[in-house]
Amino acid sequence: MHTDLHRHPTTDCPAVAGIGVDLSWRPDGGLELIYTLAGDLAGLRIPAPATPGRRDGLWRHTCFEAFVMTEAGPGYQEFNFSPSGEWAAYSFTACRVGGTDLALPAPAIACNREAGRLELTAQLPAAALPAGARLRLGLSAVIEDAAGKVGYWALRHPPGQPDFHHTDAFALFISRP
Repeated sequence: MHTDLHRHPTTDCPAVAGIGVDLSWRPDGGLELIYTLAGDLAGLRIPAPATPGRRDGLWRHTCFEAFVMTEAGPGYQEFNFSPSGEWAAYSFTACRVGGTDLALPAPAIACNREAGRLELTAQLPAAALPAGARLRLGLSAVIEDAAGKVGYWALRHPPGQPDFHHTDAFALFISRP
């Protein structure tokens, strides 16, 4: 399945032509997400490769995110994937309530760059996803330009300031195979 992310109207990021996400179920019940950013990569701050591992604060710089809840909610999980190979995962009981580290095996992250294109693949193990036959996803990206200005991209933005945690941002419904 393919979907596109949309820039928040109050933020600007002229170096980005577009961001798409392809997602598919893995045979083991996990989820694979492939984020593709098209644009002028020289105009962006893209974290350099680092030792893969858990790291807080990734959302302050270029990173790709997935928010996952059961159809009923209100609890959800947040996953952050950096082009550096670093990641973070949190569990919330309601909108911005909880925010505890989610215990899970490290997600597999791969990042490839080519002229005008950055592709990040993240594989979430089945154990990282909430139980339920139908899930709601909020897919998003934080993109930092060369001047340090941040643009926010998501499937859907709620009214007001950028807020990936808002229930309205969980705009994609998917069913387990």
